[in-house]
Amino acid sequence: MTTQRRSYETGHKPKCLVIVDDTAEWDRAVYYASRWAIRVGGGVVMLRIIEIEDQNQQWLGVADIMRAEAHEAANAMLDRHAARSSSITGSQPERIIREGDGTEELLKLIDEDEDIAILILAAATSKEGPGPMVSGFAKGAGTFPIPVAIVPGHLSDEDLDSMT
Repeated sequence: MTTQRRSYETGHKPKCLVIVDDTAEWDRAVYYASRWAIRVGGGVVMLRIIEIEDQNQQWLGVADIMRAEAHEAANAMLDRHAARSSSITGSQPERIIREGDGTEELLKLIDEDEDIAILILAAATSKEGPGPMVSGFAKGAGTFPIPVAIVPGHLSDEDLDSMT
């Protein structure tokens, strides 16, 4: 069972969660989340999930090297997106790096942080569809523990400013 949301109770602050990955449209999600945070007086939580492919490569420290490289790349990506968010909100977003299955780690984080009020995703603009993340969430949207907002990837900063 998911933890009861307490985002708007006294002593709490609503937070929006953005999953940061390697796609171009995630800037749209970060921008929208940052503008949302300003509007509601909330915060931004940026999550980067590292999916370690082969945990059994223990010989010669290969797994440790792969893990260290993955964390270094994750921190660099979060640095870029955090700078964008803080330039909009005036405050640093929370940055979280998790290892494991993406959906499982996402749900664990939502369960652990009772102030997360909404998940912001961005849809790709390609003809192949909205992207794997949006497609995956669409299948289970009816049972997801918090609202999910999908930002069209083609919207400009000005478009998003008018909506937040």
